[in-house]
Amino acid sequence: MNIAVISYSYTGNNEALAGSVAKELSAEHIQISEPKTRTMGSIALDMMFSRTPQVQPAPKTLGNYDLILFFGPVWMGHVAAPLRAYLKYLKSHPQRYGFLSISGGADGTNPKLGGELRKRAGAAPAVLIDLHIADLLPNSPKTARKDTSAYRLTDGDINQLTHTMMKTIEDVI
Repeated sequence: MNIAVISYSYTGNNEALAGSVAKELSAEHIQISEPKTRTMGSIALDMMFSRTPQVQPAPKTLGNYDLILFFGPVWMGHVAAPLRAYLKYLKSHPQRYGFLSISGGADGTNPKLGGELRKRAGAAPAVLIDLHIADLLPNSPKTARKDTSAYRLTDGDINQLTHTMMKTIEDVI
């Protein structure tokens, strides 16, 4: 099966996880970058105004894959802005895809994520995994955003999360 792993990561957590899963699947790993440096302010503005930034490589460079697995954070309950261009491309060039994420989660789950993916890509993902850093941290005291945003996955976390994700991915390939 021809699989692409496409990732965007602000903190490096999704990048590390995407690289590990790509290795397990012997898949091509494509890393998304932006020409401008991303800031917390630009994240907030992109989310508030539903902006889609310019990214490299351009979405039109996507080949024909049997499955595309997108890895990226969820910001303010929504797909990270740099992934939006790729999802929009899928809407007019349908391909089977999945969305996998490790993000803060201090505010809880992202119940509207599946609906947003369907709307942006034109189809539901074959696999949707929305994991939270808050679940890796002790519950006492209550986990706050400052805790989750500062957390960097350890090698042990990456191995554990890769194993968890692979169980679900193997069901769809």
